[in-house]
Amino acid sequence: MRIRHNGPRRGRGPQCASGQRGSITLMLTILFPVLLAFAGLVIDGGAKLRAAGDANEIAQEAARAGAGMIDRPTAYATGRFTVSQPQAIAAAQAYLASAGDPGTVTVAGANSIRVTVTITQPTVLLQLIGIGSMTSTGAATANLVTGVTGPGQ
Repeated sequence: MRIRHNGPRRGRGPQCASGQRGSITLMLTILFPVLLAFAGLVIDGGAKLRAAGDANEIAQEAARAGAGMIDRPTAYATGRFTVSQPQAIAAAQAYLASAGDPGTVTVAGANSIRVTVTITQPTVLLQLIGIGSMTSTGAATANLVTGVTGPGQ
């Protein structure tokens, strides 16, 4: 069986209705940056959430490191265990230095310290729209107490 054509085909396919030639190109030109921005929000937004969790964890660990600093001279002299606030601050700062993330340790009352950690990281896709980095901050407070502190001491 032979298929017969009415003549050689010329051009690049069926003719488009008037006004629609190149409309898919225009649509892709408009939608591609929007889709790229959404992908950037998903990828870089997830990285920001992960960094916020890391900042909170580091702040909590530094605060715990500081809360365990017993004032040894007072404990040896009186037999009473208290937490030394200057030693607690120094221990929390030392932990932050070992973690390699910038943070601050401040006094948050007579028996408390507050640790704040800030993590800045570069973005992957959002750089394409001018957002070069994202900053996440985490904070934790440690109460400097020893022994049982509650009902039924």
